[in-house]
Amino acid sequence: MIPAQIGRMVTAVTTGVTAVLVVAIALVAARPLLAGDVLVFAAASTTEALEAAAAQFSRGGEDRVRGVFAGSSLLAKQIDNGAPADIYLSASSAWMDYLGQRGRIDEASRRDLLANSLVVIAPGDGTHIDVVEFEVDIVARLGDGRLAMGDPDHVPAGIYARQALASLGLWPALEDRLIRTNDVRVVLRMVARGEAPLGIVYASDAVAFAGVRVAGMIPETGHDPIRYPVALVVGNDNPAARRFLDFLATPEMAALFRHYGFALP
Repeated sequence: MIPAQIGRMVTAVTTGVTAVLVVAIALVAARPLLAGDVLVFAAASTTEALEAAAAQFSRGGEDRVRGVFAGSSLLAKQIDNGAPADIYLSASSAWMDYLGQRGRIDEASRRDLLANSLVVIAPGDGTHIDVVEFEVDIVARLGDGRLAMGDPDHVPAGIYARQALASLGLWPALEDRLIRTNDVRVVLRMVARGEAPLGIVYASDAVAFAGVRVAGMIPETGHDPIRYPVALVVGNDNPAARRFLDFLATPEMAALFRHYGFALP
């Protein structure tokens, strides 16, 4: 992603994030860390998987992992502003690049940890449907409703979704019919409550959330590859963080991530 686009994304994040979410992150990050504690700032879509990984890592030892989960863009800005994260796990290579350009991450520790895909979701009504490639006219299926998705100006899931909809020729008809959210978990809740007839989220989100059903798979050829880079944040010489980062790359964790709907890059 070119610097001008990143600049617009940063402006959108700075002006568009709710004060409540910023305060919540500040409160969690401000709690005292003990020896062996690891503070991970991670994309909201990794919540369940990373919490399970943290529990396994901490089992039988003294190291404890705490997670702060939100949109990758918001977390990157918090780290850039000095939040005391040990590890950053992003749903977007662009936001990891953003921190790298500012010298905020240990580039030698950076790796692509996970991969994902996009799906269209509908309220979970218990009706069995066949999951097929996304070929339906989403505009017609919306009726008078609106499509919920991450804000395509700065949320990675929304950026990928916009690319996919543009590749299908649907973006011009949908651009003004969006419910733009700060992260994919808001999309899940809105669709589950019937506040939006359809939403676009990651495949792993649909696995983790019981209140929605998959209505279609979005072809991966229509958007950039979805990768989740992870890296150590500079300035915190935390051996436990390095141990946890290495633990995330083990075969045991690969199986766990697949269980939660992720693929491996």
